Amino acid sequence: MEQNATSQSNLRRVAIDPISRVEGHGRITLLLDDENHIHEARFHIVEFRGFEKFIQGRPYWEVPFLVQRLCGICPVSHQLAAAKAVDQLVGVERLTPTAEKLRRLLHFGQTLQSHALHFFHLSSPDLLFGFGSDPAQRNIVGVLDKYPELALKGVKLRKYGQQVIAAIAGKRIHGTATVPGGMNKILTIAERDALLVDIKDILAWSSDALALNEQIHTANPEHRDFATIRSNFLSMVGSGGELEIYHGGLRARSASGADIFDQFDYRGYQQIIREEVRPWSYMKFPYLIELGKEQGWYRVGPLARVNNCDFISTPLAEAARKRFREFGQGGFVHDTLAYHWARMIEALHCAESIYELLHDPDITGTDLVADLGEKRREGIGVIEAPRGTLFHHYQIDEEGLITKANLIVSTTGNNQAMNESVRSVANEYLDGHEITEGLLNHLEVAVRAYDPCLSCATHALGKMPLQVELLDADGMLVDRLTKGGNGVIERTV
Repeated sequence: MEQNATSQSNLRRVAIDPISRVEGHGRITLLLDDENHIHEARFHIVEFRGFEKFIQGRPYWEVPFLVQRLCGICPVSHQLAAAKAVDQLVGVERLTPTAEKLRRLLHFGQTLQSHALHFFHLSSPDLLFGFGSDPAQRNIVGVLDKYPELALKGVKLRKYGQQVIAAIAGKRIHGTATVPGGMNKILTIAERDALLVDIKDILAWSSDALALNEQIHTANPEHRDFATIRSNFLSMVGSGGELEIYHGGLRARSASGADIFDQFDYRGYQQIIREEVRPWSYMKFPYLIELGKEQGWYRVGPLARVNNCDFISTPLAEAARKRFREFGQGGFVHDTLAYHWARMIEALHCAESIYELLHDPDITGTDLVADLGEKRREGIGVIEAPRGTLFHHYQIDEEGLITKANLIVSTTGNNQAMNESVRSVANEYLDGHEITEGLLNHLEVAVRAYDPCLSCATHALGKMPLQVELLDADGMLVDRLTKGGNGVIERTV
């Protein structure tokens, strides 16, 4: 926690820097008066990566393997979104059955391991011990000590997802799998059989994790209102309205469940989504053009997908979705902490889908690459990453070199929502109270519910905000210069 006085406003600045148990680097800042009343609460992204810029000039076939370096947790999602864009660049509209099923299997493995990591390693300490519990216990070591069997299941679930990735991509993190128009490696019968050994345990453990999250949320009425906001939801759905994480059309619905658009071809995303830049964050703020900046922000990810879809194609996850919707009394579930519940519904769906694909004879086929068509100068790939809808957009020149790239990363889609949830918690739990570590952790719990990947989301357009601080030998702030997104430099001390 950091505090210092701001002479211009006589408000204290309190910062959680960095936010713990999330991927990447971010902070929350509060401005409080002498009576601890909240005047401002913001969630900031404070690192900048610049992938959209430095891949310019690279050959298009390198892009799937360059952009996956954005992250060590969800690299497969970036590789597949970029691969789908590259398929368009080489004129491929449809993959071979084996290639598409291998990509789907790869993505199910990615989503399973990511969801397991988030719940068991990052969020379960808050949910099992309490938001304001002893920080010495409120961590994965505490979970291992008190709930060793549960923690072991989490470790094994994530390990299995990584084994699926390694079997297809060569290694668990930053492997190679895709080529323009297909895949570069078969899944051998021996590799398939090795994955089948533990699949029934994975189904059982995924069901257990779902049951635990469902029980936690329904048994704690206070979870319903914690950080809860009403929002629009955006996700991809299949042609029949089913939950779909690899390929489909875009669906957006309002907080009341009314359609904003449905089955929209994601290659035209610029007609429906615009991105705003604000001077105090490196993460963009996307919104639906039809509704405007003030009303058009939305949420993505498991909560959006489970709310938006009409059904789930696998039976156990579909039964869980029905219970989820019954909890919402037939309407959307807006509870921010229900992200955890929805995430485990998806984890179970991934386990069921892996089981089905491993029993599909096409999965060990050898026809991996489709016939290439007429090359194009533009490709747009969209996929449902674990954290939400992920857009990759590339333009190339006549030599096949990238001239322009734009990424709307999943966490970016939740940017405004995370800020709204932080403000909600600050006003409800911190306003007028003495600031303690336990209360500050309430703010982190709100952010962690979204499972943000801050490294992925550190992209911006235009001029970057910059802040330089001068501290004396005792660590006291002497001077601060801030350059805003408009390029104006101000002295703020």
